[in-house]
Amino acid sequence: MSMSTTPTVEVEEDGSISISISKSAAVLACGAMAVFYVAVLYAPTGLLRMSTPVSRDHYFIRRFVCAALSTALSVAATFYLLTLGELQGLSAMSRVFGLRTDHLWQAVLIPLSLTSLIYLGSFFCKLHAHNISHNGFIPCVKQLPQRLARCARNVMAWRNYFVAPITEEVVFRACMIPLLLCAGFSTTLIIFLCPMFFSLAHLNHFIELYYQGRHSFSRALLVVGFQLCYTVVFGWYAAFLFIRTGTLIAPIVAHIFCNYMGLPSFHASHMRGLETIAFLAGVVGFFTLLFPATRPNLYNHRITGCNCWQAYCILYQ
Repeated sequence: MSMSTTPTVEVEEDGSISISISKSAAVLACGAMAVFYVAVLYAPTGLLRMSTPVSRDHYFIRRFVCAALSTALSVAATFYLLTLGELQGLSAMSRVFGLRTDHLWQAVLIPLSLTSLIYLGSFFCKLHAHNISHNGFIPCVKQLPQRLARCARNVMAWRNYFVAPITEEVVFRACMIPLLLCAGFSTTLIIFLCPMFFSLAHLNHFIELYYQGRHSFSRALLVVGFQLCYTVVFGWYAAFLFIRTGTLIAPIVAHIFCNYMGLPSFHASHMRGLETIAFLAGVVGFFTLLFPATRPNLYNHRITGCNCWQAYCILYQ
């Protein structure tokens, strides 16, 4: 297998551009992006040791800047490796990364509705916890602006619902998946391979738990191991959404929603009868609608005959 990072660009008879890159180069590039994403996030920690102490908010703002820098460099690396300069027009280049404005409502509402099914049991648990059935639905709606205002002032909310979902989906989906598709990996293999790189970006939680003295080694390993399992499962789903829909909005919306909801309520023993029924109905509904709700023709005007249908490896001029 060739280790060359130089892609092969061929012009087909119909005027399309066929781009290929070696599998080893694609995997190495994806691994480097994952490691670099985590390493750059910890740049503020090293800088703070050499500077005067700053507030927690300022620390995270520095991390936001580092995440944005890492994301921009990953996009630039993908642009170079896939020789996207061969494409004509900004629209053609942006579509490779799933950056599209067409079918926007479908890309937001359908994946959001599909993802919410897996949380149907959690919804009923939250309704019960907040006594909405007793206090009424209107008072809860009236409290929504105050809750949104608190989130807007909370730096952790910005991290969980804005910076992390966008930067992670750009790097681990929009950059890595086109590289792996152009390298010749099957879409099925990519769906299961991408989360391996995605999980690397969450190993930093072990460092935070153990080296900051908050947990023992075994406890930190157990906590992070469980988190990585959840991260891998979500990575499968996000990669599936991106490949099936061809738009980056779909996995970003799912990522934000999952960060907000946390882990679904998988233990039916902790729920009442109606909540258990809702949980089981949500799971069945999710897997029943998984493929129909992500049909490519719902999100695209035209579906090519390319092996990866979204035509990452046949990029039209």
